[in-house]
Amino acid sequence: MKDNIKGSNIFRHFKAEVKDNIELNKNHFLLTLSPLVENIMMPAGGQFYMLGVSTLYDPLMKRPFSVFRFSENRIQILYRVRGKGTAIMSRINSGCVLDVIGPLGNSYPMPPKKYTPLIVAGGIGIASLFSLIHCLKDKSVVIYGAKTKSELCMLDDLLGLVSGLTVCTDDGSYGKKATVLEALNDIAYDRDYLLYSCGPKEMLRKLAQFTLKKGLKGYISLEETMACGLGACLGCAVKTKNGYKRVCKEGTVFPIQDIAW
Repeated sequence: MKDNIKGSNIFRHFKAEVKDNIELNKNHFLLTLSPLVENIMMPAGGQFYMLGVSTLYDPLMKRPFSVFRFSENRIQILYRVRGKGTAIMSRINSGCVLDVIGPLGNSYPMPPKKYTPLIVAGGIGIASLFSLIHCLKDKSVVIYGAKTKSELCMLDDLLGLVSGLTVCTDDGSYGKKATVLEALNDIAYDRDYLLYSCGPKEMLRKLAQFTLKKGLKGYISLEETMACGLGACLGCAVKTKNGYKRVCKEGTVFPIQDIAW
């Protein structure tokens, strides 16, 4: 797969070598890939890659992963082990070569100047939002929550990026004992906030209700099971107020009030 941009062939289907696959904590890993071609398309926050985690036929399909961090010759994927594909992926060693398609999907729109970005990450949702936080740095207010301390990732990196960071856990094992929604209630709404969020679907549904109540606008990134990642199989379609939309093609980022919860 190639994209022709200004006469150059830019690759969106390529091979990449695994440089690191580091176990961060229980069930969470940070995968670093080095593309084996030079002309790859650079991703933006909210986009994702389809990764072939095995050369065998089980699992047959590639798996979608948000881009966590990137540079000209490195792509990092933060992922949680929660099925056969990611379990195989957690055992991949440095030097292995993976088949990669991407970046795919749309990205988080940058906030207009008058807005303060209010970023809410639930669990592994931080994987999608991290590159946006990296881009905005101290312009944003960030709430990052998980069930327990063992499900929080890359805290040192986040603390180095943004001073307005609230960390919370449901059980109080780290940071504030609260859900992200409870932490949101503690924020003084004396500024024009624009929300960005990714996390469990139930959290996003409640967040949509919250934003409606507060009169906030914003964007969410949805995580759905995908077979192709290219808009062909319709396996990731979600119901919106404007009909069904494909998360892989029209998303993954949607205006929060567009989703028909």
